[in-house]
Amino acid sequence: MLSGAIRLGIAVALCLAVAAPAMAQRDYRALSGRVDQIFRDVDRRDAPGAAVVVVWNGEVVHRGGYGTANLEEGTPVTPSTVFDIASLSKQFAGMAIAMLVEQGAISPDDDIRDYIPEVPDLGDTITVGHLLHHTSGLRDWPPTLTVAGWQMDDAIALEDVLGMVRNQRELNFAPGSEYSYSNTGYNLLALLVARVTGQSFPEWTAEHIFRPLDMRDTHFRDDHREVAANWAVGYRHEEDSYNRIPNALAAYGSSSLLTTVDDLAKWLVNFDDPQVGSPAVVQRMRTPGVLNSGREISYAYGLNIRAYRGRLTASHGGAWAGFRTFLLHFPEQNFGVAVLSNDARMAAGRRSYQIADIYLANQFRLRRVAPGNWALLPKIAVDEAVLSEYAGTYLVGRSRLVTIVREGDSLVVKEAAEPKYPMRAMSETEFYVPAHGARVLFQRDDSGVVTHLRYRGQLAPRVEPYVPSPGELVGYEGEYYSDELDTTYEVVLQADELVARHSRHGDVALLPLLPDEFRGEERFMREVRFVRDGTDRVTGLLISSGGARNLRFERRMP
Repeated sequence: MLSGAIRLGIAVALCLAVAAPAMAQRDYRALSGRVDQIFRDVDRRDAPGAAVVVVWNGEVVHRGGYGTANLEEGTPVTPSTVFDIASLSKQFAGMAIAMLVEQGAISPDDDIRDYIPEVPDLGDTITVGHLLHHTSGLRDWPPTLTVAGWQMDDAIALEDVLGMVRNQRELNFAPGSEYSYSNTGYNLLALLVARVTGQSFPEWTAEHIFRPLDMRDTHFRDDHREVAANWAVGYRHEEDSYNRIPNALAAYGSSSLLTTVDDLAKWLVNFDDPQVGSPAVVQRMRTPGVLNSGREISYAYGLNIRAYRGRLTASHGGAWAGFRTFLLHFPEQNFGVAVLSNDARMAAGRRSYQIADIYLANQFRLRRVAPGNWALLPKIAVDEAVLSEYAGTYLVGRSRLVTIVREGDSLVVKEAAEPKYPMRAMSETEFYVPAHGARVLFQRDDSGVVTHLRYRGQLAPRVEPYVPSPGELVGYEGEYYSDELDTTYEVVLQADELVARHSRHGDVALLPLLPDEFRGEERFMREVRFVRDGTDRVTGLLISSGGARNLRFERRMP
């Protein structure tokens, strides 16, 4: 017969066993309330919003919907609302490739032309691994098609991306030598899956990923005309209202995945306890790429592998047609967050990390570093004569001219048509730009002359402002045609300003940077460089924009 003390001990143990889950649930509820506060600003019937899910140790500990999915119909966002998750889609293509590699069907070292001979031979071997890690040198399709005259609300399908690749004339860089984010590579990976398996990419992922994980509301969109219930609409805030953003993209592999946070919860759990793939597949997905130089990059199989507050993370974001999305996973903590929004202003990534701060605060090794508050920086007085020496124009990168101006006892920075932003002295040579959240360090040569500034790791030389005369600008006028893009720009002088005229884009002002080098006022023409022959005659121009470098246009001579 049990003694009274033993019986009491057993009773207490049983009570604690029953009470523990209840206590955990109360804790989770308290933390959920703090997550709700993060999205309080968008939890309105007159604004787009967000859906959120938090997974910890295989359980959903928070799921919520805030704001409105469809402003015209007044449909609220819920955890079952379907969103276009944009580039967050890439990790599913990464999973597909990792599974095929583990099965021995393909190798990361395979030449992609073995599977997709439509990719032209551009002088260097492009491997499957190059596509996965954004090191292929292939042009990114959004800037390339935009230069060609496409609008991003046009109907764009995988076939259009393949057509662009088929016409590419040169690589941005030698494969493996650089990292440059390219959606194109992931569209080709989707096509590779189809060529290897005999199924379309949407069919293969449905059969091998989504159905096994019971992700019932998830599929890759292969027809932009498709409609269904419970879909969120993407919006952009303009002036005092929200405008719907058309979305006719069906370029799957890089994007075009439709899903819910409820389904993404199952995806996050699969990272910790693989039911689809295997531990080896998941580990492969978290293996970053390596450049030819031996330098490791952060990008793996559709995931960015980084550290946050001393802990390993795997994450990715997405942005398209008003949708802003982010998925964040902490492998060591079996913890994950997904934030899907239909508001183009939503900082989904920042809010995801704020959620992680709530749940994992006691598990981080490093304290959270708050964004710099310039008002709290110590005031440093710099002699006005020194400030005057810093004033001037600097070339940041290949196409950004920034002007430093002294105003009384301080400096301001201005770029093109942007407003002036104040600079706060941190020392006699280093300044902080609150609007950019970045520091600027001025540098002198051996004789003491200010020659450069350093901004975000870039060394920007001081240059003399280039102010061409109307006579010089006339020499650039003409019609320029790209065989690669099958499109034409007419460069004309208009009111003493050089303009690139296109049938779909209209007039794009070209702002002079240096002799023969201009910057278009539109983002897709950030670098415009005119080319001359041996007789100093202008024979063509090169346009570069993000992941599309040196798109060649030949001048048609009269």
